[in-house]
Amino acid sequence: MKQDIVNWGVLGASGFARKIMAPAIHEARRSRLAAVATRDPARAAPFADFSPGIVVHDSYEALLADPGIDAVYIPLPNALHVEWTEKAARAGKAVLCEKPIGLTAGDVDRLIALREETGVFIAEAWMPAHHPQWLRAREIVTGGGIGRLHTVTGVFTYGLNEPGNVRNSADLAGGATRDIGVYPIGAFRFATGLEPDVTSAEAIWENGIDASTWVRARAGDVRFSFHVSMRTTKRQEMVFEGDEGWLVVEAPFNAGQYGQADLRLRREGGPDQIHRFPDARQYVNQVEAVAATLLDGAPYAMPLEQSRGTHAAVDAVFDRLGPPK
Repeated sequence: MKQDIVNWGVLGASGFARKIMAPAIHEARRSRLAAVATRDPARAAPFADFSPGIVVHDSYEALLADPGIDAVYIPLPNALHVEWTEKAARAGKAVLCEKPIGLTAGDVDRLIALREETGVFIAEAWMPAHHPQWLRAREIVTGGGIGRLHTVTGVFTYGLNEPGNVRNSADLAGGATRDIGVYPIGAFRFATGLEPDVTSAEAIWENGIDASTWVRARAGDVRFSFHVSMRTTKRQEMVFEGDEGWLVVEAPFNAGQYGQADLRLRREGGPDQIHRFPDARQYVNQVEAVAATLLDGAPYAMPLEQSRGTHAAVDAVFDRLGPPK
């Protein structure tokens, strides 16, 4: 890409796009929020508040046909991610798609093949890979900072009581595992370099979606378990236990929104070591990483191959859960 800035468009005016990702694009270096697609001009107004001059397209197709757009962010419901990622890539637009980018590992395989065919950048928006908290956690875990890894546990829960919310829709591929299970699974893989083998899973089903799910897995001698839920209170934590210490990753997924991103390292016989990251902006970092790849050819921290491994584990969770109830 022979230019010095990436011009972004957003497909849809979701609350998350409006409140989180569009401002991150606007704030990121070498990126410009140039367009949004929505049929309702009123939904576009908040985007124009912080990005004056933004172009409002009345359809996703119109935005993809806009020659002034280099990259698109896709925050649509889960069931639409593959369809619109494919349409955007075939229109020649780089794609950053909200997680889960596909509903199965096979979906990600399709997108890898599309990337190879078109030469277009395609990635899943898994933002912890761009946060220094997780880069440091990976250094500690893989560098022997807690000794030989023994057990990993994770939790990500929140309360969602809106029946009409897309995350409560089976038709739109909602549910806790697809919405937030990708975080503890992805974090385990990112921090350890290991691939989990799912051994058991249990869910509370509501109208065809898993509202709460508990999973157990193994990676060689390492045990991994996690719990995700859309029906309890807000909680986020990942814990890595070794034979010489343990590491707690606090506010591991929504750093800044849920709480401060800290690491607490305790080694036997010594005081806790606290690593704090109060100013890190993982969403801005993510956008800047895409720009670095598009403009400079820099390696991207979360290629589709990395995403595929997480989706293979999600497939295994659903295999263990059995048919929706």
